[in-house]
Amino acid sequence: MAQHDDVHAQDVKHLHSMGYAQELSRRMGAFQNFAISFSIICILAGGIGAYTVAFGAGGGGSIGIGWIVGSVFALLVAAAMGQIASAYPTAGGLYHWASILGGRGYGWVCAWINMLGLVFVVASVNVGVYLLFKDLVLTGVFGSGTSAPFLVYTDQIMLEFVAGMMLARLYELGHWGSRRLGHLLLGIGVLSYALLAVTGVEHPRLLAWGIPAFLVVAGLLAVELSGGLFRSRLLNLTGDASYSIYLTHGIIISLLGKAGSALPSFVLLALCLLVPTAVGIVIWWSVERPLTRAIQGMISRSRAPKQQAPVILNQTG
Repeated sequence: MAQHDDVHAQDVKHLHSMGYAQELSRRMGAFQNFAISFSIICILAGGIGAYTVAFGAGGGGSIGIGWIVGSVFALLVAAAMGQIASAYPTAGGLYHWASILGGRGYGWVCAWINMLGLVFVVASVNVGVYLLFKDLVLTGVFGSGTSAPFLVYTDQIMLEFVAGMMLARLYELGHWGSRRLGHLLLGIGVLSYALLAVTGVEHPRLLAWGIPAFLVVAGLLAVELSGGLFRSRLLNLTGDASYSIYLTHGIIISLLGKAGSALPSFVLLALCLLVPTAVGIVIWWSVERPLTRAIQGMISRSRAPKQQAPVILNQTG
């Protein structure tokens, strides 16, 4: 017991020399260690997504030999990282170790490469899970993408509405990150729009517009809730009327295109931005808002507890 205390005291002293306090709780057992290791080896991408590619390209023999050879090199990397982790048991992982061993420049590069790797790994895992789910579940349950339930629940506009409902629910619950997270989501969304525009390749609506729009709106909400955006009554009014604008803008723009075909392009563009917005606000003010308030009143009255009439007891002398 005394030897264990001496080792612990030496570890604490070593951390203090690097400017860190001892905060790690040493209560991890065998199962917890296995659970963390199993969760980071990426079974979905390596065992499922890459298995078919390897089997089709090289066959079972190449997989068996490659597994053994790859495991040997993976163990060498694990041993090296374990040695570094034992020498520098600090938070930050790879980029902190790189900063200590090679300098701040190496740490900065390592951090960004690691982040990009995680982004692309998540994307590849999502693709692999989708392909597996499509082949095992969608084909058998929903009739290989031809049945009515499949067409309804996988409609791209329907999925965009579901994403909007998720954002609204998160807004109500107040589950938002910091302003830095908002800037990150906003940057990824704008970058996605830019990359899709530069490539010039036609993508599905959900990929080209839905997901980037989700990231942009989520980022702006996070920045706004953290006090990073100015508040405007006109913008709030436009946001309240957004659904009415969405329902009516197609008809208004079509009418403007036919009536203003002789106008200069910049004038027509300005009209297509301003007129549908104004019409949507008017419809929201005169139709949508009164209906919403009436329905909310009906719901609140139906949920209100009913008062029971007082019971009068007859008293006899």
